[in-house]
Amino acid sequence: MKVVVAMSGGVDSSVTAALLVERGYEVIGATMQIWDPAVTAVNGEYVGCCSLAAVEDARKVAGILGIPHYVLNLRKAFEEKVIAYFCREYLRGRTPNPCIACNQYIKFDAFLQKALAIGADFIATGHYAQLFYAPERGRYLLKRARDKGKDQTYVLYNLTQQQAARLILPLGEYTKEEVRKLAAEKKLPVAKKTESQEICFITGKYPDFIKEKTGAVFVPGPFLDLQGRVIGWHKGLPFYTVGQRRGLGLALGKRVYVVDIDPARNAVIVGPEEALLTSGLVSKENNFIFMEKLEAPMEVQAQIRYRAKSAPAVISPLDNGRVCVRFAQPQRAVTPGQAVVYYRNDYVIGGGIICKES
Repeated sequence: MKVVVAMSGGVDSSVTAALLVERGYEVIGATMQIWDPAVTAVNGEYVGCCSLAAVEDARKVAGILGIPHYVLNLRKAFEEKVIAYFCREYLRGRTPNPCIACNQYIKFDAFLQKALAIGADFIATGHYAQLFYAPERGRYLLKRARDKGKDQTYVLYNLTQQQAARLILPLGEYTKEEVRKLAAEKKLPVAKKTESQEICFITGKYPDFIKEKTGAVFVPGPFLDLQGRVIGWHKGLPFYTVGQRRGLGLALGKRVYVVDIDPARNAVIVGPEEALLTSGLVSKENNFIFMEKLEAPMEVQAQIRYRAKSAPAVISPLDNGRVCVRFAQPQRAVTPGQAVVYYRNDYVIGGGIICKES
């Protein structure tokens, strides 16, 4: 069986390739070129998952493992599906998660299609998540990784059954410490390589990047309190996100936070921390993994951002594929544009994009 491994040049994807070689697969390494490598230069060094250094690291690992390695140019798809989306959402006053868009449209669509076109049976990535077929349900199911601190199921909720059938995630049963140990045992040069925690295609400030990519002019507007009174002036909507406290430039004698962004009025609404608490939300563009669709209210654990703890909630179907999420306890800083993912006993039920409070 032939599998193409998405090799970013990091320790996780490198060990993924090594494990699959051990298991007897015909392994091909492929690094996705999704962004101009020159843009990822910081202080003269090339960094990030699509940089020249990352490609070279992936190539070295492939050589050690004795597998072929290729670079796939996916820059056009990435520009259209991830970069444009990222900029568009910020300009609309929302806070997107580009990693989710990259998984949905690049790794598990464009990359998968290229792999299938060269005769591969599967693709594999270094995500920490457990994916397997459940005969009793007749579906592929996604479950949190054994290493809960590294679990990445939140950014994988958009997987379709067709994509899951072609995907292998070997690291779901390992801890990060075990993965680094395996890399060292196999003498892979990336065993101690540090991880990037930032968005791979941005090395500066988000607003500067958005302005450069779109030519948009950020229009200053009012800071409003909860009563609608003007209490100051902001620099432009892309500089702010729900829950933000620092960098507001307001001297009010008390702490205030961004509690909402109103593009229609070009306004940023601020208030005390307790104003960030929300008892519910509505999500759109939902995808379900555990079942085909949500037909009745269901008790779940809902997670509203990548590093947030999941919280007890009830999800109920609405029209047009939307879902109402009601929390047992109010949640802080529910942010339009972010994903909300539903879990039950560590299984991913599904998820969607937060569009408003409920």
